[in-house]
Amino acid sequence: MGPEPGQITALLRRVRSGDQLAEGQLLDLVYDRLRNIAAQQLRNERRGHTLQPTALVSELYLRLKDQPIDWQNRNHLFAVAAGNVRRILVDYARKRNCKRRPPSAGRVEIDELFIQSRDQPGEMLIVDQALTRLAEYDLRQARIVELRIFGGLTVAEIAVELGLVERTIKRDWAMARAWLSKLLNSDEEPGDVPP
Repeated sequence: MGPEPGQITALLRRVRSGDQLAEGQLLDLVYDRLRNIAAQQLRNERRGHTLQPTALVSELYLRLKDQPIDWQNRNHLFAVAAGNVRRILVDYARKRNCKRRPPSAGRVEIDELFIQSRDQPGEMLIVDQALTRLAEYDLRQARIVELRIFGGLTVAEIAVELGLVERTIKRDWAMARAWLSKLLNSDEEPGDVPP
């Protein structure tokens, strides 16, 4: 059973005021969700991935703890976590010195909850480059993709976080998926393809 509505927001307020006890309570409340997000992202990487969900959540926690963030609410927490999960996975992929493009026979699939690449190294670098390119074209669509894929937020949660109606989120999500699918499955580098 998950936390009660408002419980995370209340703990975030206490953390913001310097309550270290609240920090531990907050981590206990959100740990399972963060671990599920991490596990989902790592499942979509190739077999033999040496980064484990627990290590990813630990790295995420350290990054979040070191950032001077004025936490607003639960959705804000998971939105910031989404951006950090993306950066951690990209940093990890860069350290592993992965290829930047999939073989031409490969296809990158964009699904409702994750981006999946079958047997293709360097997926995270490719996705990061594509999302960066999308952000140049439409920052809101890129943010929606990041929140959905890396943060595991629902359409309703993204709507609240961005202050938009769900219909707009669904439309932008569909447009971003189509744009990214075309870009990721072209023979061009993501930075070379015009929107």
